[in-house]
Amino acid sequence: MTAFRDAYDAVLDHWPGPVDALDLPTPYGLTHINSTGGGGGGGRGEGEEGGPPPLVLLPGGGATSTVWGGCLAAGLGRGRRVYAVDLVGDPGLSVPADGVRTRTVADLMRWLDAVLDGLGDGPVELVGHSYGAWIAAHYAVHAPGRLSRLVLLDPTQVFAGFRPGYLLRALPMLARPTPERIRSFLAWESGKGESGRGEPSPWESVPWESGPGTSRPTDGPVPVPVAITVDGIGAAWLRLQEATAGFPAVRPVSGPRPAIGRLRDPYAHGAGLGPGAGLGPGAGLGPGAGLGPGAGPALPVLALFAGRARCHRADRVAAAAAAALPGAVVGVLPGVGHHALPLAGAAAITARLRPGATPSGTALPAPPPPNGPPPPSRPRP
Repeated sequence: MTAFRDAYDAVLDHWPGPVDALDLPTPYGLTHINSTGGGGGGGRGEGEEGGPPPLVLLPGGGATSTVWGGCLAAGLGRGRRVYAVDLVGDPGLSVPADGVRTRTVADLMRWLDAVLDGLGDGPVELVGHSYGAWIAAHYAVHAPGRLSRLVLLDPTQVFAGFRPGYLLRALPMLARPTPERIRSFLAWESGKGESGRGEPSPWESVPWESGPGTSRPTDGPVPVPVAITVDGIGAAWLRLQEATAGFPAVRPVSGPRPAIGRLRDPYAHGAGLGPGAGLGPGAGLGPGAGLGPGAGPALPVLALFAGRARCHRADRVAAAAAAALPGAVVGVLPGVGHHALPLAGAAAITARLRPGATPSGTALPAPPPPNGPPPPSRPRP
């Protein structure tokens, strides 16, 4: 494991500013967290009083917490504390407990409960990528009151399943990972192809965003490169991915898609007013509406999809997300693949995660699915 640890530390060397290592006890072992950003080292209570809630970042399967270094270099930690988590049982520095491992969604929820307990009181902004987004979406349904916002970055198994062709391509790497197989798969998935040259996905998505205050294509160029950078942190992270081939294999937790539609209840985040309360789209009820203690808007959700993802069609899955969560802000980032989205899309992601960057209010209709009829118009309050 020396090669893995060396590669892991080499990626952390590219993170800006001091990085504090935390190891939190949970029922499933020690969870390793790399913490940085505003508020000083250590626990959450040391952040700026009255400042934005901290970010808790869950990586995709096998990516490790180090994958968030690109976002941090783009300024994600300015003015707020960031906690990047190594998923327990996954490649990284978390140490599973002997004889105990996460096997079910309920286990993952108990594990993440313990992680947030260890970080302190108060809500957090939970950000997940890929498999980490699947966990984050389940957690938002499990404990929405512990979150200030849910951010899903190219989530898998949340709004749609995997494309069969993607799974077939990944099977050799998953069955018997080697550095060569990992490198080849990531090159193909990121849009470089076997030749290493930039090759567009056959379903490259047109950039668009929908959500509160937006229902239009994105304006101007989106600051993301075509694929993983070949120098600096990108190259270091690719070497770390190859080193995961020697990491002890643990079967990841699988299960149903999260019941994400529960989050669209206008009061699921506080008052508990369920369906049938007569609070349909356009009611305009928000904070201060006088509905008693705990009343408040649904949990804010931001979902961004990788335009070159091969695991699913980004435009169709984004449209499904907008339909499932009418109040969410949903967008497609062109030119980036699925696995390296936190690196290749760091600038665009960070711009949308800065405090106050996401508007609030009632969403406008989502762009129509490809070759499908336009959605019915919805009045704005």
